[in-house]
This record gives sequence, C-alpha cells and structure tokens, in this order.
Amino acid sequence: MLSRWRDITARRPWRISAKLLIISSVVTVIGFSAICVNVMLDMRRGEEALARQTLENLATTIQSDVSRNVEIYDLSLKAVASNMLLPELATVSKAIRHLILFDHATTAKHFGAIQVFDSEGKLAIDASTLDPLPENRSEEEYFKVHRDNPSTGLFISRPMLFRGAYSIVMSRRISDTDGGFLGVVAGSIRFSYFHELFERLNLDPEDTITVLKHDRTIMMRRPFDLDIIGTNLNDRRAWKSDNLPVGASYSGQGPVDPTPRLYVRSGDSGPLFVVAGKPLAAVFALWRKEAIRIGAVVMMLALFVLGSTLVLAREIGRRAEAERKLEEMATTDALTGLKNRRKFDSVIDVEWRRAMRQKVPVALIMIDADHFKAYNDTFGHQAGDQVLVGIAICISDSVSRAGDCAARYGGEEFAVLLPSISATDAFKVAEAIRSKVQGWSDEEVISTVSCGVASLVPSAGMDWAVLVAAADKALYAAKAGGRNQSVVASLPKLSLVA
Repeated sequence: MLSRWRDITARRPWRISAKLLIISSVVTVIGFSAICVNVMLDMRRGEEALARQTLENLATTIQSDVSRNVEIYDLSLKAVASNMLLPELATVSKAIRHLILFDHATTAKHFGAIQVFDSEGKLAIDASTLDPLPENRSEEEYFKVHRDNPSTGLFISRPMLFRGAYSIVMSRRISDTDGGFLGVVAGSIRFSYFHELFERLNLDPEDTITVLKHDRTIMMRRPFDLDIIGTNLNDRRAWKSDNLPVGASYSGQGPVDPTPRLYVRSGDSGPLFVVAGKPLAAVFALWRKEAIRIGAVVMMLALFVLGSTLVLAREIGRRAEAERKLEEMATTDALTGLKNRRKFDSVIDVEWRRAMRQKVPVALIMIDADHFKAYNDTFGHQAGDQVLVGIAICISDSVSRAGDCAARYGGEEFAVLLPSISATDAFKVAEAIRSKVQGWSDEEVISTVSCGVASLVPSAGMDWAVLVAAADKALYAAKAGGRNQSVVASLPKLSLVA
C-alpha cells in the first residue's frame, strides 16, 4: 500500500493553489503583525512601569524631605508650647524668656519666626523680636481650631499670606495642666522652601509635583499657580479620591488641568502627601518613536510579502490555467469536443473500482454511426466530420449528469459511461441519443446511429473490459438487426434483447 502511494505521488507532482498561497501569506502576515503588536504593547507597559517607578521614587523623596522638615519644625512648636507652662517665665526678663523658649527652636531661611498668641488671639511673644507689634489672630482658622478642639495636635493651615510671605502656617495648642486653653504657638514654612526643593530636581516643564493635606487641600504645586494653591479637591466632583489611593497610580486627566498624565501618590507617613505627575505623551514618547519605526518596517515587509504573494499567485494561476488547457487538449477529441479514448479509459477504470467498492451498477453505451464509410466516400471527409460533430452534440445534449463521461471511442464510434445506473435507464439514454441524431439529420441524407447498452455490478476479479465487450456485442447485434436501434446486453450470459 505504501509503495503504491509513493508511485502515485511520484507520478503526480505536488501543486499548490494560488488561493492557498494567498491564505497562508495573509495568515503569516497577521501572525507576525500580532507578534509585533504584542511586543510593542509589552514595550509600552515597560515604559509605563519605568515611569511609574521613577515618579514613585520622586514622590517618596519629596515627601520624606517635606515630612522631615515639618517634623523638625513641629518639635520646636512642641518645645515652645511645653516651656510656656514653666512658672519662672513670669519672673525673668524678655531676653531670658526668649532664651528659654526658643533656645532649641529650629531656624532656617525658609522657616518663619515662631509666635505665641494668648487665649484671646493677641500676639504675646515673637521669636524675631523682644518687642513685637500688636497683632490679633483670633479670627484665623488655626486659632479657632485649637480653641474649640483641645484634642487637635499639629494643625497645618491652608496656604496664606503670613507675615508678608506666602506660607503654610503650622500651629499647636497651649493648654494648662487642667487642659484649659491658654493660647496658640504658631510658625510657618514659606513657599520659597518648596520652590528651592523643586528647583533641585531634574524635571520636565510639564511634570507636576503637588503637595496636599489629607483633607485633599493643595498646599503647593509645581508649576506654581496661586489660583490653584489652597484649592480643596473635594470641591471637584469630577475627581474622586478613589482614583488615586495611597501608594497607587492613575493614568488620565487629573483634577487640575486637562493634560492626561501618569500620577503616582506617595505613602501616608506624614501630615502631608505628594503626588507626582508626568504627561502621558512624555511617558510614551520614546515608545511611540520605536512603535512607528517598527510598525513602518513591519508594514513594508507585509506589503512586500503580500505583493510577492499576489505575483506568485498570478503566475501559479496562469500555470494552472495552462496546465488545465494542456490537460484538456490531451484528454479531449479535437473534432467533436468529447473526451478522447485515453481519458475514457482513465475514467472507466476509476468508476469501475468505485462501483466495485460501493456495490452499485455501472452502465456503458457504445454508439456507432450507421453507413458512415459509404457516407464519407460519397460526400467527402469534411461532410463526414460534420456528421460526427452532429452526433457528438446529440450525445452531449442527452448526457447531463456530472459523473457521466461521453467520449469518441475511435473513428465513427462513441462511448457513454453512466455510473450508478441500471440497464433500463441506460437504454432510455441510448434511445434519447438515437432519436436526437435521427431528428437532427437533414432531408437529403438521413444519419442514424446504432447503440449497444450494457450494465452490471462489478465483482472481485472482474475487469471493466467485460463491460466494454458486452456493450460491443450489443452494438453488433443492433447493427445486425437492421441498424438505427438500441440493444441491451443481458448479463452474465450476454444474451441480446432488442
């Protein structure tokens, strides 16, 4: 069985259809494109992860610096609030009192001088001078908060103009031993501290750094805008706190401006937290260039492959058409247009084996033109050829099934193979052909045919030559019986019935 298969494949060269070539090329292009898209998406995710990590480190660094300075300044406020309860302060001079209260107070160019206000909001002590000018801060938010809420610890106010400079005011309550309200100690961190801090960072012009209180009030922002400083994001209904939880990131439009950015929020370890933002256009700028470059290369390769495929497909189609025409020429009778003897032998062999496997009959009609030699000698070969063409047309008109095979068997003899058909039905086809030929003839010369019909179910050990011999004997019987008739061979004894 294996050797037979090898013989068949050796005789029949492998052929690939143009449609299969196009489909395989399209699938290949789609596959490579999908791989490239997946790689580019991985690159995009990598760029976003790198930017997120960078912003996270930036936000954490800024928050650490801010929290450290707030904590240091808060220690000074605590020390002043605690020392205000010392009884000896009332007996010492102003200079000694300053030394006691502010000896350990942190001083820096960005820190405002610490002030102490009494229970009525009046300025009592100022670290910057021994004789401060009169001030009253009883209407300030930080004073009211400490007066009305004894449990309030460090309070950081909204950004404000404090002592001639925009600052963040930090304050603590001064309470007596019984918890009574004695006043407020307050200090400030000027905006210049944040400006200097941000200037030390290597940031792009569109990068943002936002410092916020936990109630979502913007304390400071880069780029600096006084209209935004002090805004509480709770008032922006379009922006929800769930968009950017602690230690998380968010991609899209933020609450301040419409520029889409990647935002990263720092941890929650101090009274203030930091949000660092970078425009998505800048995050993916390098990736976009690479994606365009790779996409262009893949597009050119895809166009080249598809173009080459179309050219090859066209050539394959032309070759297939040429082979089909050559095969048709090799298997078609040039005069009548019917199959030739070679093709007939191939078809009957295939149909005989199929009928043997399926246990179905196969029928054969042998047809011969009556008195053709005399007609040919009388009217010439050209007229004889016209008769053969006319008979072939009548046969083609009578044989309509796809599996039927009509062939010129040789000279003026024709054969019609009818798979899966009984002798009775084959006889009807033969009579239809004979009637059409007789009706087609002109009045001067009447052309007729004789038909021999045979039908049988092949069995093991039987060759299809048996069927041909039976149809031939039936044809001879038709001619011996007077011509222009159809005769069916009775099998297996091959007795003839008109």
